Amino acid sequence: MGQIESKRSGWKNAKHAAQWSLTLETYVFPKIGAVQVAKIETSDVIATLKPIWVEKPETANRVRQRIETVIDYASALGIRSGDNPARWRGYLDHLLPNPKKVHAVKHHPALPHAEIADFMTELSARQGIAARALAFAILTAARSGETRGMAWGEVDLDVRLWTIPAARMKAGKEHRVPLTDAAMTLLGERKDDSALVFGSETKAGKPMSDMSMTAVLRRMRRDGITVHGFRSTFRDWAGKTTGFPREVIEAALAHGIKDKAEAAYARSDLFDKRRMLMDAWARYTYHQDRADTVIDLRGAALRS
Repeated sequence: MGQIESKRSGWKNAKHAAQWSLTLETYVFPKIGAVQVAKIETSDVIATLKPIWVEKPETANRVRQRIETVIDYASALGIRSGDNPARWRGYLDHLLPNPKKVHAVKHHPALPHAEIADFMTELSARQGIAARALAFAILTAARSGETRGMAWGEVDLDVRLWTIPAARMKAGKEHRVPLTDAAMTLLGERKDDSALVFGSETKAGKPMSDMSMTAVLRRMRRDGITVHGFRSTFRDWAGKTTGFPREVIEAALAHGIKDKAEAAYARSDLFDKRRMLMDAWARYTYHQDRADTVIDLRGAALRS
């Protein structure tokens, strides 16, 4: 990649030149900086771009363009021959999603799991449906929209089960949620099947606004976290402090499993193990009893 200096005189200004160098130093050199330009292959370009293609699509496409330019320049000098492995049209467009259609990954600020018990104690002192809905969403690791749209017809109190229909799920697949004792106490009085469990306090029969639970966080002076971030809190707790397998944790979050081997193992929704997981989470959120959260599932796996 030593051809950069040869092109420097053609850049518009020093700032542009500096940006070029910085981009390559940050994203390209650590991956393929030691590879001779004549030997750079498609796999090298893909390995360089993939780590940032979804998280930073604009930056990644800029990096691709600059790799392509450097390789084109090397070809013009006779240093390499053949197709440019960084070319988009007719080449990488078959291997990577269109950067214009990729949305950058948004990280939702989350509360550290070590602080969740203190938070829930503070939240339990709050009045109103929005505060109850927030506590319920946390205990079930559910999304805000799933909780706000929850109707009584989706709840089976006898078996402590919440079944979210596919139409209301992000992945378009029905999701069953085991309800803990703590979650059950937040439901309130049973009403008609069509009635919302956490309906608006100001508009009868309507769901609360998508900002209602966020407003609770603001009143608690928790501006640095989001409602969705509690799903990350749950995931961090489950993955770092418990013995539950990854596929059980992902199933609790209603995440699809991309790995074929894991997917084959998790043909069911692992409901019994998820109930154990959510019970452990409820104990942790209210008592921070770490000893109770580490559960060996090997015996349970053999029984299932």
